[in-house]
Amino acid sequence: MPSLEASRAALQRLFLATPVVDLARLFRTLKTKSRMTVFRRLKEVGYLSSYTHVGRFYTLADIPRFDEHGLWFHGGIGFSKVGTLKETVVKLLEDADAGQTPTELEQLLRVRVRNTLVILVHEAKIAREPFERAYLYVSAQSERAAKQISARRKQLPEKRDTAPVLTSAMVVEILVEVIQTGQTRVAPPRVVAKRLNVRGVSVSTEQVQEIFVRYGLKAKKKGD
Repeated sequence: MPSLEASRAALQRLFLATPVVDLARLFRTLKTKSRMTVFRRLKEVGYLSSYTHVGRFYTLADIPRFDEHGLWFHGGIGFSKVGTLKETVVKLLEDADAGQTPTELEQLLRVRVRNTLVILVHEAKIAREPFERAYLYVSAQSERAAKQISARRKQLPEKRDTAPVLTSAMVVEILVEVIQTGQTRVAPPRVVAKRLNVRGVSVSTEQVQEIFVRYGLKAKKKGD
């Protein structure tokens, strides 16, 4: 096996040519089959393991140019300034002012995180909150989590009352159209609405449906 200085030089040449390598390449470079020896040499020069691909890729600590989230990618292989996938998820959630959804995390990390999130919640390292028919993942610290949830709620578009507004005039027009048929079982709401629109009365199918419900009217079925 090469000496310490020779090993350091060999690693520097290797990573200069190939910024990211696997264990097999390291074995060949250091001329050893001992994992312990390889990692001892890597530790001496400073290294990082990928958080993707089950941590089986390595780079020197001074090679990555991390983005604002502390992430660096090389050919689809991801490295994190803080280490493993679990550690990275915890850090991202702690830093996120409005928490993160699983989809948002996966877009950032470029890997699936659903199982990791479940494990971290079970370990009480993060927390989750039911939010808009899904889960919002937040800090394990309750005070921080409360602020994140509040910030996320403020990001939601203002909900408007979309229920159709019926004026008295609209109600009269709809009932007149029904009465003119002379039947208790009348055309479906969409048909009634269409007829009224042709006559210049602007009503929606939903508005007609509301009147049907209010006055117990039933639409005529085929064959009646």
